[in-house]
Amino acid sequence: MHPLLPSLAAAGLYVGTTAYQALRLGQRAVPDKRLLSLLGLFALLAHGFSLYLQLITPTGLGLDFFNAASLIAAAVILLTLLACRQIPVENLLLLLFPLGALTVLMAQFAPSGTVQTINEHSGILAHILLSILAYGMLTIAMFQSLLLLLQDHQLKNKHPSGLIKNFPPLQTMESLLFGFLWAGWGLLSLSLLSGWLFVEDLFTQHLAHKTILSVFAWLVFAVLLWGRQQLGWRGHKAIRWTLAGFCLLMLAYFGSKLVREFILHI
Repeated sequence: MHPLLPSLAAAGLYVGTTAYQALRLGQRAVPDKRLLSLLGLFALLAHGFSLYLQLITPTGLGLDFFNAASLIAAAVILLTLLACRQIPVENLLLLLFPLGALTVLMAQFAPSGTVQTINEHSGILAHILLSILAYGMLTIAMFQSLLLLLQDHQLKNKHPSGLIKNFPPLQTMESLLFGFLWAGWGLLSLSLLSGWLFVEDLFTQHLAHKTILSVFAWLVFAVLLWGRQQLGWRGHKAIRWTLAGFCLLMLAYFGSKLVREFILHI
């Protein structure tokens, strides 16, 4: 089966669900959480099927730039939908569903770069899975920090919108941010450890930038979490450190992948 149909179905469901959520919030009403999760699940299933058709090749895993972005977006949405069962993070979906629609369409229609299939042993595949989960969790933390910044700004200016009025209290939002950061930092630590154990040489020409930037990102998040525990960092300082660590991490993976596939063609 061609991945076009499930890709379009996923994008349509993501956009439709975003429109429903935005409309309800614009009316200062709370979206139906069960309906939101159900529509998101259908979109994610179509997204996952599209990814399966694009990633699985006879020679291995075809993880090019846009497929990788689509896979990470699907992981982010899955983690958020699971989290919605226990904690109030459904407002994140207003940002994540459009991201899912964009990446699934880019994976389908954007020209691919130099594609290298991955056909490795279980240790390397575990390293890839841990990396994707780490990127996913820290992407959620990044979006949470942006929502926290928006909430803080509107509360200080005493003009909260319908969206902000449906947010949990500021302290709860901040606690959620650091919960995501701890989980993401732990997964990133396991990713770096698995890379050290299973990748033959982390500092070869095509991996050196990725490794160095990932380590710097790990250090930034470690300092942020230490600052939170020891110095009580919060608010804008925590948001700035979160965004800095996220930018380093995205440069580590997508920056190097973009250069290799579309500029150097290796």
